[in-house]
Amino acid sequence: MRNVPKSLGLSVTTPGGSTGAPDGRHNSLEDINLDQFLKTSNYEDTVKQLDIYYGIVKRQLLRYQSPITGLFPVMSTDQVVGSVRDSVYCASAVWSLYQAYRRIDDDRGKSYELGQSTVKCMRGILECWVKQASRVELFKQRQSNQHALHSKFQLHTGEKIYPDEFYNHLQIDCVSLYLLFLVQMITSGLQIIYTHDEVAFVQNLVYYVERAYRTPDFGMWERGSKYNNGTPEIHASSIGMAKSALEAINGCNLFGEKGASWSVVYVDIDAHNRNRSIFETMLPRESSSKGVDASLLLTLSFPAFASHEDRLVEQTKQNVVNRLRSKMGFKRFTRDGFLSKNEDKTRRYYHSGELKEFEGLECEWPLFFIAMIIDGVFKNNNEQIEEFQNDLRRCLRTDANGDPVVTMYYAPDGDGSYMRAPSQSLFLWGQSFFIIAQLLTAGLLHINELDPIRRYLPSYNRPRRAGRYSAFQGTATDLVVQIVLIAESMRLQAMMATYGIQTQTPHEVEPVQIWSSTELIKVYQHLGVNNKVGLSGRPSRPVGSLGTSKVYRICGMTVLCYPLIFEVSDFYLYRDMALLIDDIKTELQFVGKYWRLSGRPTVCLLIREEHMRDPQFKEMLDLLAMLKKGYCDGMKVRIGRLQNLISSSCIEHLDFMNQSDLTDNENAFSQINHEYIGYQSLTDVPKALTYVEEKISVAQHFDKKPTPDIINALRNTDSIYCLCQLWGILLNREGSHFEVNGLNVNTALTQLYHRAGSLRYWRAVRYCSSLLHHIVDSISPFITTVLVNGKELTVGIIGQKETVFDKPMTPAEIQNVMYTSVQPYDVIQAVLQQEVVLYCGRLIATNPSMFRGILKIRIGWVLEAMRIYLQISGQQSIDVDNLSPFQVRILLQKVLTVSEWATEEKLTTLQRRQLEGCLCRVPKHFYNKIWEILQRTPQGILTQGHHLPATPTLTNMSRGELTFNLLVEETLICIDRPERRQITVELLCIVATILNRNPELHFKQVLDLDGILAEAFSMYCKDNNIQHQPQPQQSQTEDLKAFYSLPYSETTGYLARAAVNKVLQGGVFSTAEEDVQLDGDHLHDDNCKVS
Repeated sequence: MRNVPKSLGLSVTTPGGSTGAPDGRHNSLEDINLDQFLKTSNYEDTVKQLDIYYGIVKRQLLRYQSPITGLFPVMSTDQVVGSVRDSVYCASAVWSLYQAYRRIDDDRGKSYELGQSTVKCMRGILECWVKQASRVELFKQRQSNQHALHSKFQLHTGEKIYPDEFYNHLQIDCVSLYLLFLVQMITSGLQIIYTHDEVAFVQNLVYYVERAYRTPDFGMWERGSKYNNGTPEIHASSIGMAKSALEAINGCNLFGEKGASWSVVYVDIDAHNRNRSIFETMLPRESSSKGVDASLLLTLSFPAFASHEDRLVEQTKQNVVNRLRSKMGFKRFTRDGFLSKNEDKTRRYYHSGELKEFEGLECEWPLFFIAMIIDGVFKNNNEQIEEFQNDLRRCLRTDANGDPVVTMYYAPDGDGSYMRAPSQSLFLWGQSFFIIAQLLTAGLLHINELDPIRRYLPSYNRPRRAGRYSAFQGTATDLVVQIVLIAESMRLQAMMATYGIQTQTPHEVEPVQIWSSTELIKVYQHLGVNNKVGLSGRPSRPVGSLGTSKVYRICGMTVLCYPLIFEVSDFYLYRDMALLIDDIKTELQFVGKYWRLSGRPTVCLLIREEHMRDPQFKEMLDLLAMLKKGYCDGMKVRIGRLQNLISSSCIEHLDFMNQSDLTDNENAFSQINHEYIGYQSLTDVPKALTYVEEKISVAQHFDKKPTPDIINALRNTDSIYCLCQLWGILLNREGSHFEVNGLNVNTALTQLYHRAGSLRYWRAVRYCSSLLHHIVDSISPFITTVLVNGKELTVGIIGQKETVFDKPMTPAEIQNVMYTSVQPYDVIQAVLQQEVVLYCGRLIATNPSMFRGILKIRIGWVLEAMRIYLQISGQQSIDVDNLSPFQVRILLQKVLTVSEWATEEKLTTLQRRQLEGCLCRVPKHFYNKIWEILQRTPQGILTQGHHLPATPTLTNMSRGELTFNLLVEETLICIDRPERRQITVELLCIVATILNRNPELHFKQVLDLDGILAEAFSMYCKDNNIQHQPQPQQSQTEDLKAFYSLPYSETTGYLARAAVNKVLQGGVFSTAEEDVQLDGDHLHDDNCKVS
């Protein structure tokens, strides 16, 4: 067993060399027919090589597997701690050799032993986690570290070893990796899951990872943000692993070929889509603090293959290779202090500013050379394999048995040499990867044996899984979205037919039932229930647009659900017909763009009687007429009878349901029957009135008056808005159960809310909605969408403390924020700001370019921009509070795209600065320019009394880091006037340009932006013979409106001259005064303008 193949020794040869493999066998065998490949030309030689690897696996891996739990440690010398992630990778190496042995006729029991060792490990992990089933149950409700499944256990007992407060267990990628390999191994024929209890638990693990897209975790390196201060963050690698696991396990039968209908796992298609879209949005970044991270190699290549967007994958991999590759391995990420020379090993967390000490001293990990070799095999790229094998050769040594060993890491000592990891211990993850790579490159293992479910192929190229369950097939090139029109009553159907639009009533589609998605939620709550283990079913999360586009078979019934946009909710948005029309278009576009399942999506559009009474129902008819022609904004659609569309639909069989679990479904969408068919056309339909009344604010007038006076005023006013305010005073003073004439406050407000809603009196609707503490449906995913696009959100009233949304929040937390930090200062804004948050989330998902240059979306300031626009456009009489939700959405789009229409609508420079200043939009590379200014300004930057210091900012943070950018944005937002804020941005760009062109310059004193602005204004006054007495103490508050109104070219000249004067007055180091470019005209406007 000491005859190690040359490809394993210190002088690693390329697979085409003399490795004993058949002649002509190269690095990847993708191009060789699998049947032909299986007929090994030299059978004895293959057996001999496999036996050598068997010996290595026994000595380097199985020797350290716990005989009791089946777990593996991280390091071979560790006898105490078993690691889940490392155990899965060790099991994968053992399993890959098992796969290689299966082509041998008589392996003398080796194949069986390897397979069962794999099963033992995977079952060991499962048993450790089943003991923590109560944590899964809690985690489903609230994703936090104290409820996370543990990722480290006692090696030999499987008991918990690290309490939550001493170790960061929340690692979504770890659970996802387990699920991914579980499916791979079951597909290869191993029996890992034995009982119904275990099936239920695995289904609950799916629920555990489904929300990876909104769960800040500690990631693959177990430390969270790069600062290592105990803060979790959203990691692209975790989301990508979860996305892959969800794709792999959807429709998988955990009992393999012998399984029953109740051993199948189901995945929420909408949760998968959110993970997919957010993962691909984050790339090539890893997280807020880590711009680039080697963990993405394992996510985008083996084992996860999380994306098949070739351009994005290649860009991310190249980013990792270019920025993290080093002589002896890859750095995990920049400024990674783990195991480095300067790290204090006695402390769990780092001090603030400590990261600077690790720059250039990050450990280098040969593991990633191996990852790139495996990636090369899957891509059939011989050059890549050879290149990284040459790199790996430097990192190999042999142990006492003569077996090759991959060094765990190399720590640079700062003088050009390295300290190697201790040689007495094996890094089992590295050894596992090495064994897999060698089996592949030696031609002993085919990529289809390592990846039986073909993750490495785009989903449309994977073998179709036979069966009754939905399967991912990738993007269809000729996708058609099927549409079923359901009318609530026969008279509505008859009226629609008058306009040539054929609909069906609920009676006509029988025996198919039309359900609300809330009914489907109730059905799914039975999936994964297990009282023995203490598990409930699917959490009551909404079923999204993709989920409601499937046709369901449940206990012999056929069911189609209508989308969430047709739900009648507490929140008032559903009352706006124009918004509903826009939502239908968005819904159809969304389904068409993100549908990834086999079969066509079928969308149920519901037409209610209340819709036809709406003044804008004509627009709804126009939309339906467009859909009838077969297109919706360029996307193919087909309207048809439901019975005709079912055969081409995507059908999901919910076989886990029993008839006894099914409630009598009174909540199926029921038809309204009228004795008289009635309306022949829209002219016959009684229209809802549009209500108009004068806005009268009485809250302050009555606030101090006694309760009887308020009750008396209630009886004597007809104004709906006055009634809202009066009931609001009673609510705050007496509580919701206080009664007036037998009517309690809560009931009165609810009635008033519905009355105002039917009259489309939006100011009163919003006021009541706020008093009733309503929350927008499904607001959390929209906030998360904003966050993962690299933005943050704040809510609050200008001039009051804002609340920052910098991590995903539950609806209850959002509700608490809106009604504690917004409502006390402005009742209507508590709901209006929710609306704008919702629209921002929708817009950034479809039009991210609208938010370019905006780092923190401050909702209070966005509403201010909307008010300013109404003034600019001569609509001062219109109050944002009373606009319909659709009008608010259109107005939001208008102010976000100011650069596109400013010239056409002849905006003045001042007006443009006001709008852009409200949004705090900055030009490209602006934050990099501020970093460069700080490098040349030791005393920092000062504006409006707010100081941005150079130290410790430059030592604690790194260029391009989101945290630094946010710090700069915080400085800018302290400037109270939006136009002044915007001209300050222009000034900073000018200063950066001056410093860039004159490398010998720097500021000795603090860079006082207010002083420079005041001096520029004085120059302007002098040039234009304007009387101006500069008052130094007034420089922050002085009204410079005339200056703000100047064109960009003029302000650039004045600001440049003032900035240069400041440089020269500051006692700057300079070779000669002439070096400084005083001419402001040389500074191109584009350096300063934001768009």
